[in-house]
This record gives sequence, structure tokens and C-alpha cells, in this order.
Amino acid sequence: MEELHNALKIVLADTFTMYFKTHSYHWNVIGPNFNDYHAFFGTLYTELHGAVDLIAEQIRAANSFAPASLNRLEELTRIQEADTIPTADRMFQILINDNNIVLDSLKQAYELAEKAEELGLANFLQDRMDIHKKHGWMLRATAGMKS
Repeated sequence: MEELHNALKIVLADTFTMYFKTHSYHWNVIGPNFNDYHAFFGTLYTELHGAVDLIAEQIRAANSFAPASLNRLEELTRIQEADTIPTADRMFQILINDNNIVLDSLKQAYELAEKAEELGLANFLQDRMDIHKKHGWMLRATAGMKS
């Protein structure tokens, strides 16, 4: 069960890091598509922010404690932080990659939840994977990528 708890904490850390990065892009995007990109990032970060609480509650429901510091989240995440503001086009490339990382962490946790016969948790993680598949499609489509 500890392996599953750790996997859930990675899901939380990856989701939180993607949330914060998306929120910062919402603040800092510039260019001729500012209004569209600003709104798009706003919708995306709002969904991710809501997911952070739900994931932490799943960790607590599994009888473990959610990470309680930014340092711990930074230790757990596999998403790269950045200290610079990229171009709008690069923001989309970065978020597409980050979304794939979140999908991977969700898949790993899902497989452990199924193995542990934690079916409600597995369903929750499966739903999150579906949401991130949609995020990926929308990021690619907004960036003008075919697939």
C-alpha cells in the first residue's frame, strides 16, 4: 500500500506543479493571441487547481498524509520548474510535455490501485486520465499541432 500512497503523492506533486506553471503562464503570456491564450490558460489552471484538492483528499482517504510543503512537492514532481518566461508558443510545448508527465503518473497510480483492488480510487484516477487526455488534445489544438 505504501507504493500506492507514494504514487498518489507524485500525482499530486505533478498536478500541482502543472497547475502553478499554467497559472503563471496565464499571468505572463503576451502576443497577438493574448486574449485567447489568457482565457485558455485560465480555464486550464482552474480545472487543475480543483483537481489538486481532490487528489489530496484521495490520499487522505487512503489513510496517508498529503505532502504539506512546497519543498516536498518539488522533491516529488517530475515536472521541470522554470525561472524564465517562455514565448507563448513555447508555453504550449512545455505544457503538452507536462501534461504527458501527469498522464504517466496517473497511469502508474492507476495500475497500483487496480492491483490493490482499490476500485473507487482506480475509477477516480481513470477519470483524471480522461481529463488529461482532453487537456492534451486542447493544448495541441490551440498550439496548431495535428497530433
